[in-house]
Amino acid sequence: MGFGFVEVGSVTPEPQPGNPKPRVFRLIKDRAVINRYGFNSVGLEEFEKNLKARESQREIRPGVVGVNLGKNKTTPEADAGVDYSKGAVKLCEYADYIVVNVSSPNTPGLRNLQGKDPLRSLLGSVVSARDSALASRAHDARPPVLVKIAPDLDDHNLRDVAEVVMELGIDGIIVSNTTVGRPDNLLSSSDVVREAGGLSGPPLRELSTKILSETYRFASHSSKSQFSFSVLTP
Repeated sequence: MGFGFVEVGSVTPEPQPGNPKPRVFRLIKDRAVINRYGFNSVGLEEFEKNLKARESQREIRPGVVGVNLGKNKTTPEADAGVDYSKGAVKLCEYADYIVVNVSSPNTPGLRNLQGKDPLRSLLGSVVSARDSALASRAHDARPPVLVKIAPDLDDHNLRDVAEVVMELGIDGIIVSNTTVGRPDNLLSSSDVVREAGGLSGPPLRELSTKILSETYRFASHSSKSQFSFSVLTP
């Protein structure tokens, strides 16, 4: 179809089923979706097997593959760095880039990791884990690390994220995940609109574009931003 890359995950260290079904809801009139998957994951062992199989076909099926890391639902926030570091160590060999997903609204407490101190600790752990696992590679041959943020951050929190990214030399910021907000102009049934989870699609465009602009400004143009978007038409 001509896509430039594919991103796989989020993957958690241990297998977990995610949230109970139904967990995806279509807002047809708004061309939008609410999901609350909750990091349903096969776990690192099975995930690594899939990436290894893909690695053996690189010559005939080239392309960029990013690996998106998450934490298990049962892992305390204080131990989140352990989960993300496990993922980095296990999978960095096969990743063209690594995403630290701290912005899903469907894992309790996950977005708290976007705070300045926990984010600094978490990202530092992931970078150290990657560097240790790939110590034999030159630094510029190691997969870049990006952090994926929520569109619901206020200016203060967004500035904190940018400062941590610049301080640690994180390679980029992905803007953005889904929103827990519900714009007043949604046209779909209120029963669907009230479903818990993250909203994506055209209703998120204005907010996510604003956050992208603010992120670029706060990061002083020193970090690469990647815009996460939906394909609305063929």
